[in-house]
Amino acid sequence: MNPIRIDQRLIGGGQPCFLVAEIGINHNGDIELAKKTIDAAVNAGADAVKFQNYRTEDFISDKSLAYEYISQGKTVVESQYEMFKRCELTTEALRELKAYCDRRFISFHSTPTSKAGIRDLVEIGVPVLKNGSDYLTHLPLIRQMGQTGLPTVLSTGMATLAEIDDALRTFYQTGNNQLILLHCTSSYPTLPDDVHLRKIPTLLAVFGCLVGFSDHTEGTTGAVVAVTLGACWIEKHFTLDKNLPGPDHHFSSDPDEFRDLVTAVRKTEKYLGNSRIEPTSSEIQSRHNYRLSCVAAHSLPAGHLLTQDDIVFQRPGTGIPPAHLYLLVGRTLKYALPANKVIKLSNLN
Repeated sequence: MNPIRIDQRLIGGGQPCFLVAEIGINHNGDIELAKKTIDAAVNAGADAVKFQNYRTEDFISDKSLAYEYISQGKTVVESQYEMFKRCELTTEALRELKAYCDRRFISFHSTPTSKAGIRDLVEIGVPVLKNGSDYLTHLPLIRQMGQTGLPTVLSTGMATLAEIDDALRTFYQTGNNQLILLHCTSSYPTLPDDVHLRKIPTLLAVFGCLVGFSDHTEGTTGAVVAVTLGACWIEKHFTLDKNLPGPDHHFSSDPDEFRDLVTAVRKTEKYLGNSRIEPTSSEIQSRHNYRLSCVAAHSLPAGHLLTQDDIVFQRPGTGIPPAHLYLLVGRTLKYALPANKVIKLSNLN
């Protein structure tokens, strides 16, 4: 499972988890709000921000389709078409936001809904593409993403194993193997009983590619547990203020929560460390201080033939360990040893 390079970062292969602030449509169609939200993501420690460069007509034509959501503590019902339409990003706005992210030294990517949307992202120089859970079965779009040669992130919300397999096969058929799957539950917010983070090691085992977590839960626990299970990429909805009007703000993380997430994930990574079974650098001195050595049970004269009764096991661990007692029994001493003296091979004939 080879790591993937995103901008100047390697993803996977024991590298720090990549943390994405999913701004999505939380800019409310306002470029200045989008920039302020990018600033907040930078200050919170995000590695990247993600937007959505959809065209509403790509996936909605029936303007009577309604959407119900919570905004500013109230239930709002409105036309899906109208809601998404007011949050569309033009190609010019997309280019402006990418340039702004470059100046702020934060990675920028987005979710397209068409071949034209993919082309726009390639032209402005994004380092990675993102395919949303709703588009996992849109195999022509996934094929077009693969054909760009760019690393691509596929969310797997609502998916069966067979649907994920179809998407991966379609992507790999383009000759592009730079793929990251995101475990995801398409519920906003996702309740703890619906998260099922054990799917992460299952995806790792079944598909053998990099796996992350698109986190729709409240708080930081989900992201931390995902990292312990092998997630190399965390995507979390992000807003400047949970009280802003709009469908996604109330369940998104605000700057303080995202900063807490970054801190918790980075601390968790330190705890996880590596999998090599060997003493840590801090344990080397501990081995000397706390392990046991073979020491003289009583005063022993020069020329004495050592028996097991002559030896007891005590700290420090700088001598022959108890497991190697056989190296001493039956040997004679070159020099006299006082009681409680560590017995070394150099003391023996």
